[in-house]
Amino acid sequence: MARYIGPVCKLCRREGQKLFLKGERCYFKCAFERRGYPPGQHGQSRDKQKDYGIRLREKQKIRRIYGIMEKQFKRYFNLAERQRGVTGENLLRMLESRLDNMVYRAGLASSRAEARQLVLHNHFIVNAQKVNIPSYLTKAGDTIQVKEGSRGMDKVGRAIETAEQRGIPEWLELNKDTLLLTIRALPTRDQVPESIQEQLVVELYSK
Repeated sequence: MARYIGPVCKLCRREGQKLFLKGERCYFKCAFERRGYPPGQHGQSRDKQKDYGIRLREKQKIRRIYGIMEKQFKRYFNLAERQRGVTGENLLRMLESRLDNMVYRAGLASSRAEARQLVLHNHFIVNAQKVNIPSYLTKAGDTIQVKEGSRGMDKVGRAIETAEQRGIPEWLELNKDTLLLTIRALPTRDQVPESIQEQLVVELYSK
């Protein structure tokens, strides 16, 4: 599957806010703090966005936060639309339940991109079974553990230190001795910390 491999700081600047795509660097040497305007020749003189542009930018922002491509995002939206409840909240809950996101939220990786790489390289066990699919959807009660041979990795150690700055959500429980993560529950809407207006995405796809 195609994957964006360009400078991710440009993505934060384009969306007008920090998306925390580079892990610990986002806390110390953030390009967005130095140049908070969109990239490009006309970045500082862009016209006011219209309704469609506002909704499109919100969709792009959510995609970039969770690191997924357009086709996959649309599939998540279609699944969320068929579920009971509020479509936007269903969509966010599904994105939050991805394995790579759970690894990031628990502080076992400093960014979702790093979490995706660690999952792909077989460093995690889910419910005592090896899982190397970043998009694997977890559920309440699942356990995620770093493989025994991977617990001494520098990446994991640094990520746990970085996680202390942002905190681990109350709906997750991490044993730092065994690096065992237990999902107490999937997050409610008010437990998702990012500044997201999911209703704009629903309106975009409803047109």
